[in-house]
Amino acid sequence: MKKTTALFKALAHDTRLKILNLLFDGEVCVCRIMEILELPQSTASRHLGILKNAGLVEDRREGIWVHYSLAQEQTTVARQILDVLESHLGSIDECRHERERLPKTRGQQKLCG
Repeated sequence: MKKTTALFKALAHDTRLKILNLLFDGEVCVCRIMEILELPQSTASRHLGILKNAGLVEDRREGIWVHYSLAQEQTTVARQILDVLESHLGSIDECRHERERLPKTRGQQKLCG
């Protein structure tokens, strides 16, 4: 029951939903998350930590930068919820625009490792 409660608590914030929305397209460096969502580093790290502790995301270090992606191993309920969220967030203009910014920033000069 504690895992389920942690899952729903992690999903209960708009910033964390926006982060997940970006990660549906694959691995993203924390610098890109900060840039697209206009978040300070401390805020981005706090929300990513909550998502990681809930088992929704995982990270990979590359030098001083940390890249995040959806966790490979998730509970069945987490995967089902993420599937619904991906579809739902894609219908919200703000989320769609944030995801559209991601490919553009990936192609620009790198700000990170």
